[in-house]
Amino acid sequence: MAALGWLTPRRRSATARSVLAGEAAAEAARKTSAADDDAALLTGTSEEAPEEPAFPVAGDVRAAAFFDLDNTVMQGAAIFHFGRGLYKRKFFERRELTRFAWQQAWFRLAGVEDPEHMQDARDSALSIVKGHRVSELMSIGEEIYDEYMADRIWPGTRALAQAHLDAGQKVWLVTAAPVETATIIARRLGLTGALGTVAESVDGVYTGRLVGEPLHGPAKAEAVRALAAAEDLDLDRCAAYSDSHNDIPMLSLVGHPYAINPDTKLRKYARARDWRLRDYRTGRKAAKVGIPAAAGVGALAGGTAAALALHRRRR
Repeated sequence: MAALGWLTPRRRSATARSVLAGEAAAEAARKTSAADDDAALLTGTSEEAPEEPAFPVAGDVRAAAFFDLDNTVMQGAAIFHFGRGLYKRKFFERRELTRFAWQQAWFRLAGVEDPEHMQDARDSALSIVKGHRVSELMSIGEEIYDEYMADRIWPGTRALAQAHLDAGQKVWLVTAAPVETATIIARRLGLTGALGTVAESVDGVYTGRLVGEPLHGPAKAEAVRALAAAEDLDLDRCAAYSDSHNDIPMLSLVGHPYAINPDTKLRKYARARDWRLRDYRTGRKAAKVGIPAAAGVGALAGGTAAALALHRRRR
């Protein structure tokens, strides 16, 4: 997969490929969530709370919430955890795991999505899944979630999502991770569904190509826009949550943007526009918090030094 303009950190408008990726993600999300829609709403409904918060507004079915995944809902990058699980099942060699480890170490140290490393991770993932059946990867993904992802969900962000579910609203993940992986995570968390990068498949077998481009930056905004139109949502009444300045297009699309565990650029941008912020990495509470949340978890540490050492030995 060739490097594309979306990988640069500067903001840019959506291209035709961004629109295609967004529309493909919205279509895939609606298909995968349709069967579970009633169950998800029942799971998220609670009428016994002593009082409803001002936001989200209970019963406002034209409102929904959109959550970025990596470092917003989950500590670290979902694609790395998925790669660890595939390596355990001998989908690829140790040198490929070293590359995944280095990408994750960089992500955890920097706290932001680095374009070069994110591109490398996605190229690796596409080459690994090529020729495998979608059903096979979905089944394995369920196991990988239990092994590597379940314990890495931020409790505070999970509480924010639950607040929307309790209000009777739909909650969607919006991520550059493969839509199949994102759908598994959304289902396990009791969310409505997921918008993710759509990998092309023919007769249920991955071709090693993408539909459009990875769901990143402007493509995320296009996916949310397409889903909102299909679901008859009022974006001014919707909320979006992210840690990355790359998601400013998506955050700017809704009436209630939230910066969660924000990188430096997003924190500055959010403060200038009076957006709400919360940082679960240190337990700090920003002054503007509109929804009650669980206590934050500690800073990430485990595995980083080992990954860096492994990378140095392999060089």
